[in-house]
Amino acid sequence: MEEVKSMEIHHDMWNLLSFATSERNIIQEYNLYMKSPTRKLYCYYLADEVVGCIGIELFTQRRCEIKHIAVSTKYRNNNVGTKMINFILEKYLFETVLAETDSEAVNFYKNYGFEITSLGEKYPGVERFRCTLTNE
Repeated sequence: MEEVKSMEIHHDMWNLLSFATSERNIIQEYNLYMKSPTRKLYCYYLADEVVGCIGIELFTQRRCEIKHIAVSTKYRNNNVGTKMINFILEKYLFETVLAETDSEAVNFYKNYGFEITSLGEKYPGVERFRCTLTNE
């Protein structure tokens, strides 16, 4: 895994972020990662191909939120998402990791060991979930 530091967004990163946020927000979110000292974006490589990304916001030395996590469709169900969360936990030694997601990805977090709490219908017709991992 490698931290992304280029101000120019690579097309592979654009594609991955499009899975995790709306197309109209990609540039704004990417710029936050490049400019904010509390945000970090990492990419996951297989061979020379970027197949996953994880973006976090650091709240304290021991607490963060996963803002974006995405895996290219051809590499899903190959533990890439799990490996990216493992990397973040090993690199930063977080006690608490938070995430917010929709029904499409909630089982990924549940299977990893996050506690899941429904936030209800946060947007019309879209139930959102708060995912909390306590790592003691």
